Amino acid sequence: MTETADRRSPVFSAEAGSPLRHPLRSELRRGTGPWTGAIIAVLVVTVMAAKANEAGGWQNRWTDTTDLLRVTGTFLGGPVTAALGCWHGGRERRARMTELLASCARSPLRQTLLAAAPAVVWPAVGYLAAASCCLLATWPYAGYGHPFLSLVLADAAALASLGAVGFVLGRVVRWRLAAPAAAVCLYLAFSFTYELKRFGWLNPSFPHDYTWDRPAWWFGPSSMLWTGGLAAASLLAYAARRRTVAIIPLALAGGAALLIVVNGSPWQPDHSASRLMCDQGRPQVCVRAVDHKLLNDTSDALQDLNARLRGVPGAPLRWVDGASRPTRRDAVLPSPAAEATRNKVGDPAEYATAAAMNLFADTCSNSDFEHPDFQRASDVNSAVIEWLAPSRIQSAILTPEAHRLVDRLRTKSREEQKVYLQRYFAADRCDPTAVPLP
Repeated sequence: MTETADRRSPVFSAEAGSPLRHPLRSELRRGTGPWTGAIIAVLVVTVMAAKANEAGGWQNRWTDTTDLLRVTGTFLGGPVTAALGCWHGGRERRARMTELLASCARSPLRQTLLAAAPAVVWPAVGYLAAASCCLLATWPYAGYGHPFLSLVLADAAALASLGAVGFVLGRVVRWRLAAPAAAVCLYLAFSFTYELKRFGWLNPSFPHDYTWDRPAWWFGPSSMLWTGGLAAASLLAYAARRRTVAIIPLALAGGAALLIVVNGSPWQPDHSASRLMCDQGRPQVCVRAVDHKLLNDTSDALQDLNARLRGVPGAPLRWVDGASRPTRRDAVLPSPAAEATRNKVGDPAEYATAAAMNLFADTCSNSDFEHPDFQRASDVNSAVIEWLAPSRIQSAILTPEAHRLVDRLRTKSREEQKVYLQRYFAADRCDPTAVPLP
């Protein structure tokens, strides 16, 4: 008798001796939720992997990783999350279970929260899993700073909120095409806010470009409160007994939005990341601290170019990153991270050619290009660059006259080359008649 009574107790299921599972655990395994998490994870990992081998890839810096994760996860994953959440919200109506659910003992709010759980939880879980893999992939190569975990969590909160809002939309709107319409509208809304300034930061996928910045401490929490408040307000407005309680999360979301808008850009300059770090070469090669792992590779790429410039009067004393403020004796260094993949300069020869081009990048008026001797001066400039930093691509587009000038420079002695370079540096290169022939 005792055993029979125990088996009829509420803590046992129909399966002999098996304790009842929590409704949330069962609910999370139903509907489109698990598929949404898998789609988000695959989407983020696929896009990030496709861009990993590009020049200036996202594994060089934590800011690059964070920026691409935000755009991929929310701009591409957000419409998918909203659409699948909307489809999940209309599940009971399509199954004709609305009357049965209305007769349940659970309150409407509890029923709604349980039913919405897959649309809220799984997108965030899928994104966090993919983001964790990407952050681990960046770890061996990013030489400065740390991952911005608050922004990663804010992205996950944004996806969860979009799933909740999409779920409510699916409950309210009976149109079967509501799900794809929600995805299209959200995609267009994200695209439109890219043109805004202050208000654009309310868009969780709004891009950021400066790699020597760091996010303000309040940006991540405020973003979570902004998107989470909207989601909570929509759920309460739909299912709470007193719908006026939705004003509370809505007010919190409005306060967070006001904080983001009033403060302008939530990214602040990180002065320690932008300080220069130099090698001991002549001329010196200086990169920002955020790229210090690229210093040796950059120096090696410029080794031959520096050997030709060494000891030439008028030549630069150092190469500095273009983001810094070069002095009169500084030459602008092309951004090494823009040409690098996993802390390796992709094509050292082409990188050296780009540096040599920067060395002679003069700002001339349009009338200078119409001068009768302009072509002669252009051939001399191309020949000097090709001699300083030979390039397969540059060599292929040289004119026959420029090739002849390159050969003439190569046949000169070292002292003659120094004398000519001194004259070339001293000449006004915007005056074609003043450009000396080798």
